[in-house]
Amino acid sequence: MDNHFKFTNAVIGLPLFFVVFLWFIFWLEVRFDFDFVHNGIYPRELMGLQGILFSPFIHADIEHLYNNSIPLLILLAALQFFYANQSVKVIGFGILLSGIITWIIGRDNYHIGASGLIYVLVSFIFFKGIQTQYYRLVALSLAVIVIYGGLVWYVFPSPETSGEKAISWEGHLAGLITGFVLSLFYKTPEYKKVIKYDWEKPDYNPEEDKFMQRFDANGNFVNLPLDETEELLSYYSSDFPVEYTIVLNEKNEPKPES
Repeated sequence: MDNHFKFTNAVIGLPLFFVVFLWFIFWLEVRFDFDFVHNGIYPRELMGLQGILFSPFIHADIEHLYNNSIPLLILLAALQFFYANQSVKVIGFGILLSGIITWIIGRDNYHIGASGLIYVLVSFIFFKGIQTQYYRLVALSLAVIVIYGGLVWYVFPSPETSGEKAISWEGHLAGLITGFVLSLFYKTPEYKKVIKYDWEKPDYNPEEDKFMQRFDANGNFVNLPLDETEELLSYYSSDFPVEYTIVLNEKNEPKPES
């Protein structure tokens, strides 16, 4: 299984490219005095549907962008390294599905920022690692929950959801739900444990195991009871005729000439 964990250029290139692109969009907004906020998600309005694609790349200020950049670098690198086959799909469909949910449940306001994607990544990595039951991925899940477990408090309404710098808890909740759904949808057969022994099979019945039958309820070794229907033969019998040839005990040597 460890052979599936390969360090490639994409492990560094993917998160770096994504974050640099976010900063480039923010630079364009500042440099040319653009206002991309109106391209965010505006729930239940047709014009707000464009934000499903654009909102992860739009940030209110440099603090907002910085707070999202560090988690994105770490989580995207972890996703690409441990789930390389699913990484692009998780990012793409994570943005779409979380955006749609936000558009449905969000407040009447513009929702922007990549925090929804961050919740998608945290949720997917955590739940997928638990589902695989592979010790390295379970350890990754625990590491993610230790580092980013506090994010769970921002999926509920709080005083921070109102005011000038409101937090879109709806986008966070949508990302959390989306990551969980994607963890169920995308299978990882490469991490499936290989069954080597009969007792590892799900339909294993210890009562039918000849070895386990050698032990009683207290764990003592006992002999199997004899089957009365089975005839025990004290000698070997065969249905094939056996022919014997008698060979005289003489040396097979030529007689010396006189």
